[in-house]
Amino acid sequence: MSDKDAGTPRLFLARHGETEWTINGRYTGVTELPLTPNGERQVLGSGRALVGSNKLINPSRLAAVYISPRQRAQQTYDLLFPGPAKTALAAADKVHTTSRLAEWDYGAYEGLLTKEIRARRATRGLDGERPWDIWRDGCEDGESPAEVTARLDDLIREIRDMQRPYMHGEKPVDVVLVAHGHLLRAFAKRWLGYSMETPLSMMMAPGGVGVLSYQHHSVDEPAFLLGLALPLAEEAAEVEEVKN
Repeated sequence: MSDKDAGTPRLFLARHGETEWTINGRYTGVTELPLTPNGERQVLGSGRALVGSNKLINPSRLAAVYISPRQRAQQTYDLLFPGPAKTALAAADKVHTTSRLAEWDYGAYEGLLTKEIRARRATRGLDGERPWDIWRDGCEDGESPAEVTARLDDLIREIRDMQRPYMHGEKPVDVVLVAHGHLLRAFAKRWLGYSMETPLSMMMAPGGVGVLSYQHHSVDEPAFLLGLALPLAEEAAEVEEVKN
């Protein structure tokens, strides 16, 4: 594939694999937890299916990889990209660890379940009849929606400045983010121009990968890709040609 065939730039969102607190639903912000063995398998499965030459995420076509500083995200990056690809990306100075992708700072709610947070707030009369919603209310002693918005918007500006000159595939400038469940969903909202409190139900499995891009080759029309058509690898295409 030539650079001219690269198409509209894409942004891949990679969530870290399962941890012990992912299993039981506890809010995990600054707490450093490793992936479980199953979490490692989740990431390896995604990597083998999606990362590589002639696959959805081709390391040679990446302009940058941004990674959260948390251990679980760093471990996910190491598993997602095979050794030679990781070495090449590092040698080209394309890998950046950034606090802008750290998980939402849950403050006083770190390690709690949603029901525990709501019960604690109810005893103090904080929410009235409406239940606590992180997208609207943020976290005591942690981050507000406005603070998360500010750091994500800064990263979005940086990515769009990188991709803006190549909206028609003049140069491959795909980007990968390796981060966390809440943070990546927050990023998707801001990419699309929605406020944090805008109702937009999204799910992202541990070890999963999502895709954002632009409509009509326009940096002013950010979009998410609801579905992708995946071309056959060159070897498979040749086999199909012979069959027909």
